[in-house]
Amino acid sequence: MPKTATPAARAAELRSVIDLHNHKYYVEAAPEISDREFDKLLKELTDLEAAHPELATPDSPTQRVGGQPIDGFSKVTHRAPMMSIDNSYDAADLRKFDADVRKGAGSGEVAYTVELKIDGVSISLVYEDGVLTTAATRGDGETGDDVTHNVKTIGGVPLRLTGKTPPKLIEVRGEIFMTRAELVRLNAERTKEGKDPYPNTRNLTAGTLKQLDPKKVAKRKMALFAYGVGAFDGVAIGTQDDLLNKLKGYGFPVNPHTQLCSTIDEVIAYCDSWNEKRHDLPYDTDGLVVKVNEFAQRQRLGATSKVPRWAKAYKFEAEQAITKLGKVVFEIGKFGELTPVAEFDPPVPLAGTTVRRASMHNASWVEKKDVRLGDTVVVEKAGEIIPQVVSVVTDVRTGKEKPIVWPDRCPLCGGPVVKEESATSFGYTCDNTGVCPAQLAKRIEGYARRDRMDIDGLGEEVSVQLVDTELVKSVTDLYRLTEKQLLALEGFKEKKTQKLLAGIAASKDRGLARLLAALSIYGVGESMAEVLADGFPSLDLILAASKEELSKVKGFGPKRAENVYDYFHSPAGEKLVAELRAHGLKLTHDKKAPPAGGLPLAGKTLVVTGTLTKYDRSGIEAVIKEMGGKATGSVSKKTDYVVAGENAGSKLDKAKELGVPVLTEAEFDAMIGK
Repeated sequence: MPKTATPAARAAELRSVIDLHNHKYYVEAAPEISDREFDKLLKELTDLEAAHPELATPDSPTQRVGGQPIDGFSKVTHRAPMMSIDNSYDAADLRKFDADVRKGAGSGEVAYTVELKIDGVSISLVYEDGVLTTAATRGDGETGDDVTHNVKTIGGVPLRLTGKTPPKLIEVRGEIFMTRAELVRLNAERTKEGKDPYPNTRNLTAGTLKQLDPKKVAKRKMALFAYGVGAFDGVAIGTQDDLLNKLKGYGFPVNPHTQLCSTIDEVIAYCDSWNEKRHDLPYDTDGLVVKVNEFAQRQRLGATSKVPRWAKAYKFEAEQAITKLGKVVFEIGKFGELTPVAEFDPPVPLAGTTVRRASMHNASWVEKKDVRLGDTVVVEKAGEIIPQVVSVVTDVRTGKEKPIVWPDRCPLCGGPVVKEESATSFGYTCDNTGVCPAQLAKRIEGYARRDRMDIDGLGEEVSVQLVDTELVKSVTDLYRLTEKQLLALEGFKEKKTQKLLAGIAASKDRGLARLLAALSIYGVGESMAEVLADGFPSLDLILAASKEELSKVKGFGPKRAENVYDYFHSPAGEKLVAELRAHGLKLTHDKKAPPAGGLPLAGKTLVVTGTLTKYDRSGIEAVIKEMGGKATGSVSKKTDYVVAGENAGSKLDKAKELGVPVLTEAEFDAMIGK
């Protein structure tokens, strides 16, 4: 500290300098000092405020490093609703939107601003007299979760607005996101720890914002682009162009790739220009947003009950590539199911990555698509994340293509393969249930998942290693592992060994619901395990229940009840229960208290369509009811949300036609707080 400066003067000076460099880094993208120099300034201010607590202010840059963990998320009612935006997929949709706008906007020319649609999490930031008071997720559009404690850690979010005369109130809307580089960095750390990687930046961002401990959040680099406004008082805003300039002036990062267009032809040309170059950006986008520029025209256009009439999202088509199907290999799931995986010759560049292989679901799917070895196939990245074969180019077949032959013996254990059929599909399964090491390794990996028993350090690679060395022949063998056994394995040093043993020990106290989900009982995933544990809050009660009593659990039905009953009353199940008791696992359930502010789906009507990865139909409908909502089978104007999985059909089309918000499975989980 300079000799002439008082602690108060130096603290004020440091806050001003740090805020300036934050602005240079996050808003202007033109840093003037190194990260190390910035950290030195921040440390000096942190030490100064620790020595003189009276100098700490709510908007101090030191608040970004994260405070104490919170107990849970409270609900925030948005001052103005955060509405969804209707989607369009081609030029014809945009031209229709333009025609409708010109009919409803009244006299005068219509201009549009076109902005990149960042693939992240929508956020509402409330500033009162220039100071950030509340940050909330979109939630259901009316009410969201209070995530102020986490948002304060994001460098691009101003804690206090810049400028001499901030508005009395302004509710700034924006998108919080992560770069692909940050996803790669965090996934590299997780892989070293034996954990599953995060699938994409959007899910990682959503999960990070839902952390209770802001210190953990501060270690992840999230960013913000501001683009809109809800309620405001004490500022005049005439156009979107004007708003974006004001947001910049207040200290917000605003995406530089925004175009003001005077005709719909200019809009379409600008949208088309991003089909390829979007892959050069460091962050993910899934389209562009077209907005009427004049706020007065927006007022005249108004909104439906779901979406504004003055905005339209133009979604990029899923990128496709054409290649040859070189060969098919078969992966074995935890229930023995054989999944055909296509390997491409040559690998193809797609949405910024090189795709070498893709799952083809099951035998029924392969037969329906008539996929053959040597075929020319169309490969697509669903949601720009998961590669999949979507069709076969049959008119270029040469006659040399060969049918895919399903093995009659398991390619990993040599056990018999049997055909499993249902009313709508069929597939093949390794029948060597108790012996197949591939099935066991998948079950061990699933048992250790973060949302189940959360065993740190026990991912796919370690699970296979433990099974291959025969140290683990069932999940209960995990609790017999010793330090000596693990240190003898390749790649295991003292730190890795202690970490795994600590994770296994900690898993004993996860409780009945997570244990039930972890045990690979057919038809009992996370949601159904929670419901079962709510109905029978101890394993002893489940063991004493009849099939009929189990079938009365909400969403269960006779088949799932039979699976649970047979699992625990088989010789293997009885042995498992005895060993779980002997190892001291918690076999009771602490029922969750209702969320503060009421059930998240209270009064909402939802329709589920397509194939989901985590839920079956009855399971997700039971969760909807449990969360206060109503699950129906048809989409109408009264539908609040459609939850769409893979191969969603006419219900998804109807939702788009009516402007009903569509949720992915991950977005549904985020909405209900999972």
